[in-house]
Amino acid sequence: MNDHELAAFVAERAGELLLAVRAEAVAEGLPESELKTRGDLRSNDLILALLAEHRPDDAVLSEESKDDLVRLGAERVWIVDPVDGTREYSESRADWAVHVALVTAGAPVAAAVALPGAGRVLTTDPPAAIAPAVAGPVRLVVSRTRPPALATWLAEELGMDLVPMGSAGAKAMSVLLGDSDVYAHGGGQYEWDSCAPVGVARAAGLHCSRLDGSPLVYNNENPYLPDLLICRPELAEQMLAAIAAAPVE
Repeated sequence: MNDHELAAFVAERAGELLLAVRAEAVAEGLPESELKTRGDLRSNDLILALLAEHRPDDAVLSEESKDDLVRLGAERVWIVDPVDGTREYSESRADWAVHVALVTAGAPVAAAVALPGAGRVLTTDPPAAIAPAVAGPVRLVVSRTRPPALATWLAEELGMDLVPMGSAGAKAMSVLLGDSDVYAHGGGQYEWDSCAPVGVARAAGLHCSRLDGSPLVYNNENPYLPDLLICRPELAEQMLAAIAAAPVE
C-alpha cells in the first residue's frame, strides 16, 4: 500500500483498538485515569508495530514514546498521536481522534485523521471535499474546557459563534466537515497535535498556517509548535488580519 493508504490503515486500526479498549475498560469499571493510560499505550504499541512492519526504515515521533533524535537526519518521519483528546476518549465522547502523518522536508505529505467515535477516517488521498459554506455568523471552534483568550476576542470582535469541541484533530476536521469555519489556536501544542490534521486539511484545500501566517514546519528538534490557524480559504485573509490586530494571544 502507498503512504496515504498506510496512514489511513494505521489510524483506522488504532481507532478500532481504542474503541475495544474502552468497551473493555467500561466493563471492568476501570477509572477514567487508567483508561486514558491504557488507551494511549496500547494504541501507541499498535501504531509503532504497524509502521515498523510496513516502513521499517522510517523514523517515528510519537507523543507516547521517547524521542529518538535520529529522526532529525531522516528523510521520512512519521509523526503520530495515538489518542488526541484522552479526556474525551475516557468520557466516552466522540470528539477525539488518532493522528498518523508522514513528514518529508518539514511538511506532511501523507496523513490520516481517524474519528473513531464518528466512524470516519479522513486522509490526504483521496482528499475530502470541503463542506459547502453555510449562511449566518462565522463559526469558530474552540476547546470545550479551556477556550483561549484569542478565540474569545475574535468571536466578540468579528461577531463569530463559538463551537466548543474536544481534541485538536476533531476541531480541525470540523472545519473540513462543515461543523465549523475556523480553528484558531494559540494556547500551546506539539507537532503531533497538528501534523496529521494539517496534512488532511491542506490536501482538501483549507488554509493552514501559524497564527502570523507563516508556514507550519514539522520534525524540529523541539517539537513544541504552539499555534495554528485552519480555516476555509475564503476566510484566511480576514482571519490573519484580525489575529494580527488582536491584543491577546
